[in-house]
Amino acid sequence: MAELVGPRVYSCRHCRNHVCLHDDTISKAFQGRNGRAFLSYHAMNVTTGAKEDRQLMTGLHTVADIYCRDCREVLGWKYERAYEESQKYKEGRFIFEQAKIMQENW
Repeated sequence: MAELVGPRVYSCRHCRNHVCLHDDTISKAFQGRNGRAFLSYHAMNVTTGAKEDRQLMTGLHTVADIYCRDCREVLGWKYERAYEESQKYKEGRFIFEQAKIMQENW
């Protein structure tokens, strides 16, 4: 597990594995399966599942669930493809569900 010292990070709520930096947050105005979520430029210490097409609030997207590399908890998903032009900025970005993560070094 890569561990960061200093910067504000988000960790898996289940095992406290560091999964993303606060500074990589793009927007906190997203909705996940379990409530509020945020969009991030990067993720770390996660693995991705199989790609699948999913109808989301903003249209059809190809996504892959992301899992904590240590405990395998589903934390959100990665946008692999957006079919609508206005949603292309999400491609390659990560959704983290706030119910699945916690703040550290704040």
